[in-house]
Amino acid sequence: MIRQSSYSHEELIECAHGNLFGPGNAQLPLPPMLMMDRIIKITEDTGPYGKGEVIAELDITPELWFFDCHFEGDPVMPGCLGLDAMWQLLGFFLGWKGFQGRGRARGGEIKFDGTVLPSAKKIVYELHIKRVLDQRLKMGIADAILSVDGVKVYTATNLRTVMTTST
Repeated sequence: MIRQSSYSHEELIECAHGNLFGPGNAQLPLPPMLMMDRIIKITEDTGPYGKGEVIAELDITPELWFFDCHFEGDPVMPGCLGLDAMWQLLGFFLGWKGFQGRGRARGGEIKFDGTVLPSAKKIVYELHIKRVLDQRLKMGIADAILSVDGVKVYTATNLRTVMTTST
């Protein structure tokens, strides 16, 4: 695999099919659970901690599947989907770094200060890698921000994703 500094939607779908990092390694979920349209930046030595960062985007339209069911008459994006996107990106980062295995979310703290409504245009996810453990345990730790149309609405600290070879 050639490491790129950005990925298109089509390349993210290839990752979801297991074609980006190789069989048995990091995969993103397929739509509709894929919660990003593109990764516009991925690095291993920038960001506030100098350990790397990932910036990704999701285009919002009123037709997105979750608005019809969460909540009837009061549609909002479920907060858990935004949080899951952050874990998805951290697992992608570990696969991009060359770690073997599949990513599994292992926690973090999140604060919700707003909502994503069907009238929004774009979500921007920012992951700031704090630490990467490359010992027996392979794990990434990051802080993250979800902004909608330029307004920060979710913040997460100490998100953790591990790489595992077990199913």
